[in-house]
Amino acid sequence: MNETMKKFSWFNQISNNGKLERRLSLGEYKRAQSWSKYLVSSGGEIKAKGEKEEELEWSADMSQLFIGNKFATGRHSRIYRGVYKQHDVAVKLISQPEEDRDLALMLERQFISEVVLLFRLHHPNIITFFAACKKPPVFCIINEYLCGGSLRAFLHQQEPYSLNPNLVLKLAIDIARGMQYLHSQGIIHRDLKSENLLLGENMRVKVADFGISCLESQCGNAKGFTGTYRWMAPEMIKEKKHTKKIDVYSFAIVMWELLTALTPFDDMTPEQAAFAVCQKNARPPLPASCPWAFRELINRCWSTNPDKRPGFDEIVEVLEGYAKLVDEDPDFLATYEPREGRTMFKRFFRCHKS
Repeated sequence: MNETMKKFSWFNQISNNGKLERRLSLGEYKRAQSWSKYLVSSGGEIKAKGEKEEELEWSADMSQLFIGNKFATGRHSRIYRGVYKQHDVAVKLISQPEEDRDLALMLERQFISEVVLLFRLHHPNIITFFAACKKPPVFCIINEYLCGGSLRAFLHQQEPYSLNPNLVLKLAIDIARGMQYLHSQGIIHRDLKSENLLLGENMRVKVADFGISCLESQCGNAKGFTGTYRWMAPEMIKEKKHTKKIDVYSFAIVMWELLTALTPFDDMTPEQAAFAVCQKNARPPLPASCPWAFRELINRCWSTNPDKRPGFDEIVEVLEGYAKLVDEDPDFLATYEPREGRTMFKRFFRCHKS
């Protein structure tokens, strides 16, 4: 199951869906302001308790960073296009509020945690980290710039229920591979959603934004956790101890987004959605057009019982199995219907073992 998607002929037929933004020239950036106006030219050290001196490898040379236009704004951050050492980059600028010391400390902890994790991650479906700078009250993280923007923005440009099932499969495989790698490193993302998934060339998806991620061995319970209710597993909402399976639940919600191009629970407030998920076992309704193969996977992934959710090793294996079937028959996802008493999973694993 290790063949790349390039081996699947149907991939080339769908990889050009959506128009990607052109790359800006280095000259355009060099005419813009240097970030050294805001941060010292030598950068700042990032110190996390117990870390070694190689942390200095993370420090950005701010004289090599040039700023372009702002293209995204978060609750406590702004993100700009830029060039760093002749690479197109996205620069995340985080500002600590002077009037709220607790929030300032929380943002600093999140910044350090994100950089520590990004520095150790290397995978084609994970955002590439270049450097960072810590100079309170301003922090910045420099990652690769992905020309397609967020998956959420892409989906909201589409007509509801309009994505080709084969494109849904391609995007889902990218996400699942990124998450499989993340979990293999012992890391729980904890905020997997379409807004934190970025599109690069050829519609490749990369997992991003590790501000509230953690090592599974250090995550503990979810008390005081600030995630996103619409994508959050019920055990997280209830502030119970959680495992990697919370990311599997969120993956199911993202797959629902791919199938619908809509926002989950968009007729509810986030708090109402959280109540419905926990107290009424509610899930966003799967459309009638949802392929049966996806329906089976999604229902398993957002099971209320975390133990019944598959891991990403299995999810990747199953999705890649679908991709092989699509390679043999491009209409497979649209036409497949399970026989009575025989699910797609049983069929797939029977074929796989034989």
